[in-house]
Amino acid sequence: MQFTLNLEIPPLQDSIKYTDKIMLIGSCFTEHISGRLEQHKFRVMSNPHGILFNPLSVAASLDTYISAKNYNESDLFYLNELWNSWEHHTRFSGTDINSVLSQINQSQNESASFIKDADWLIITLGSSFQYFLKDSSKHVANNHRAPAQWFEKKMLGIDEITTGFKATLNRLFTLNPSIKIIFTISPVRHIRDGVVDNNRSKARLIESVHELCSNFNNVFYFPAYELVIDILRDYRFYDIDFVHPNYMATSYVWEQFVGALITPADQEIMKQVLEITTSRAHRPRFPETMAHKKFMANNLNKIKELMTKYPFLDLASEADYFAG
Repeated sequence: MQFTLNLEIPPLQDSIKYTDKIMLIGSCFTEHISGRLEQHKFRVMSNPHGILFNPLSVAASLDTYISAKNYNESDLFYLNELWNSWEHHTRFSGTDINSVLSQINQSQNESASFIKDADWLIITLGSSFQYFLKDSSKHVANNHRAPAQWFEKKMLGIDEITTGFKATLNRLFTLNPSIKIIFTISPVRHIRDGVVDNNRSKARLIESVHELCSNFNNVFYFPAYELVIDILRDYRFYDIDFVHPNYMATSYVWEQFVGALITPADQEIMKQVLEITTSRAHRPRFPETMAHKKFMANNLNKIKELMTKYPFLDLASEADYFAG
């Protein structure tokens, strides 16, 4: 008997490899994928602006990496005893303006350098809803708990989303012609917008992304949204808030991601790397025992063998840990 629909995800002709550089930006679902990639020791840069949900903010952040923008004091504002940026997540906010600028510009410089020769850009969009400052019409990435009356909320149209991204992607391909882009839509429900408007919002994102895929040869779609909403399709795959996919759901999406987007040869390497990183996370109860010392030595030998066989793997931190 068959209890779920089948969703065939055609594998990419040119799949992700360990030697590739991967930038990921977008919603909190981005963090799940980047965390798994980092656990398997891929070369990853994740969310240089922090978590971003809406299309205009994602496209604008990309523009700043392409142009190697540096921020100054006029780009920040002071609210609730913190210096903030309308273009960044609150993880960049702080009480000292110089520290905030330093943190932002360090991220900018690293991102501008990374994207110039990145092999992949993975973009996860969360919502079509965009907030604008009423006094300037500037779109914002984060409201930073500012008063609601400061903002106008708008659901972006498909043309607005695609037009903004087309311009950004054209600039990106001029800078880095060989970069390949994978779009995904976050399966996280933005339930504050209401069930109906959440579905409208997701539908606009899906249609916009598919139009972008049809306009660019090296832009692809990975159906993370459909895997959770249409294949798993059950509240047991969500957290207690009924909004965020739980560990089982994100693990399932990750398995489909690996199977469709990563080369079979690299999938075999991933299994061996995961054994090492899982062992590294192990917390021994009796580190003075011979059994634990043997465990440490065995893992160190595995690392040396892996790094000899695959020189592109960076397991230096793990090697230092198991060397004791």
